[in-house]
Amino acid sequence: IHEAKSVITSPSGGQVLMNKGFYNITGLAWTGRGHITKVDVSADGGRNWRTARLEQPVLPKALTRFNIDWSWDGSPAILQSRAVDNTGYVQPTYTQLRAVRGTRSVYHNNAIQSWGIAESGEVANVQV
Repeated sequence: IHEAKSVITSPSGGQVLMNKGFYNITGLAWTGRGHITKVDVSADGGRNWRTARLEQPVLPKALTRFNIDWSWDGSPAILQSRAVDNTGYVQPTYTQLRAVRGTRSVYHNNAIQSWGIAESGEVANVQV
């Protein structure tokens, strides 16, 4: 895979947030073009983004761990992450990816992964 990709690994599908309050969103990012320079995280379905911390070492063509603090208020949320690499490539949304590849492409799908969090705290895969 040459394109940058990131995925939130916690909280993620099948998990349940037990209470409102502090969570550390964690995940992995990678690129086949060089190295990850930034990962942004959104808790509102991509309307607002915050830059996550990259954990060292950040090496070329290797997994890079990221994390960011988040306070859940108990209302529905959509968590997303997007990777940026040193070539300036930004991980696309599903809409952006489909505009380039069409609707039948499933090979090297590096679109932004979304996790929906229900009021119950249940985390599930959603597409936005």
